[in-house]
Amino acid sequence: MQFRKPVLAAAQVAAAVLLGAATAADAAGLPAARSDFRVETLDGQTIRVREIVAAGKERLNAQPLVLVHGARVPGIASFDLDVPHGSLAADLASALGTAVYVMDARGYGGSSRPAAMERPPGESRPLSRANEVVPDIDAVVREVSRRHANARVALLGWATGGMWAAYYASLWPERVARLVTLNALYGGASAHPTLGPGSPNSDPARPERLRPTTGGYALYDAASLLPSWDRSIPSDDKASWRAPEIAKAYADAALRSDPQSDRHTPPAFRAPLGAIEDSFYQAGGRRLFDASFITAPVLVIRSERDFWSRPEDAEAFARDAVRAASVRVVTIPGATHYVHLDRPERGREQLMGELVAFLRGTAATSSSGG
Repeated sequence: MQFRKPVLAAAQVAAAVLLGAATAADAAGLPAARSDFRVETLDGQTIRVREIVAAGKERLNAQPLVLVHGARVPGIASFDLDVPHGSLAADLASALGTAVYVMDARGYGGSSRPAAMERPPGESRPLSRANEVVPDIDAVVREVSRRHANARVALLGWATGGMWAAYYASLWPERVARLVTLNALYGGASAHPTLGPGSPNSDPARPERLRPTTGGYALYDAASLLPSWDRSIPSDDKASWRAPEIAKAYADAALRSDPQSDRHTPPAFRAPLGAIEDSFYQAGGRRLFDASFITAPVLVIRSERDFWSRPEDAEAFARDAVRAASVRVVTIPGATHYVHLDRPERGREQLMGELVAFLRGTAATSSSGG
C-alpha cells in the first residue's frame, strides 16, 4: 500500500479545489428527494437515518456518504436545513451524484433515547459516549452498504462527529472508503481554553477528571446555540457572515428534534453529555482511539477560527495515521466552527470544493495543505 502520495504543486491543488467548488455551486439548489428510515443496533437501539438523493442523479455513484453530527445538535439540524446553503447533505448529493445519509446517534433527534433521559439529568452519568455511538454508526454503515451492493461507505463527521467517525474507521477500516473529519478533536495537546482539565468542566479537586456533577444530558434553548458562533465571527454584523434565515432554521430544527422541547419555558431540547466527557479527555491530551488502524484516504479539515479543535489535533492525527492510503490536512482561512452553515464566501465554498474533490478522488493528497 502507498501510504503517502507525492505532494502536488500549489496550482494543481487550487485547480482541484476550484473545480470541485464550481461543480458544487452548479449543483446547489437542485431539488432532492428525502426519505427517513430506521436501523437497529446490536444492542437494540433504534437509529433514525435520512437518505437524500438529488433529482435526476439517483445513486449514480457506488460510494454512498454518511454524515455524523456533533455534540449538541442532531443530524437534520446540522446538515439538512430547508434554506439556501443550509443543507450540506443535499448540496453534496447534487455535486457527487450519490445518496447522502444523515444519522442521529442514540439520545439525539429521532433515535432511541436512554431511559435516563426521561429522568432529571443529575440522576445519571453522561450518556451516549463514544463506545455507544460507534455501534450506532456501524448499524447505519451496514445498512447503507447493503443498499449500495455492499459498497464501502464514505464518512464525514463534524466536531465530535468527526471523532466518532474516525473511531469507527479505526475499528472497521475495511468498511470505510473515505473519511473526512471537520473541526474534530484528537488529543493533540493537553491544554484547551474551554473543554479540558482546568476548564469549567473539570473537577476542582481532581482537575484531570470531568466534574462529577455533570449529568446525563443537558437542555439547550434556541438562544444558547448562537453565542459561540457569534463570538467566532470577526464582525459586529453577524448577518454579513451568516444568513439570518440559516441561524433561525438551525435553532428551529434543533428544537423540533426533541418532542419534549415544548415542555420547557423557553422551549429546550435534550442532548446527551457523553460527547462532552469524551471531548474533555481528548482536550486533555488523551486519545480515545488510535488513528494508525485507519486505512482509508483521509481529509482532515479545520476552520482557522474554530474554537473546538486545535491545530495540534490535525497534526497529531496526520502523524498517527501511518496506514491511511493518503492524508490531506486543510485549514480554511478565516472560517468558523460552523463553516458549512456560513455564507459561501466565508469559507463554505472552499469547504464544498475540498469535499467534492476528495470524495470524488480527484483532490491532491499530502500531509498538509489549505
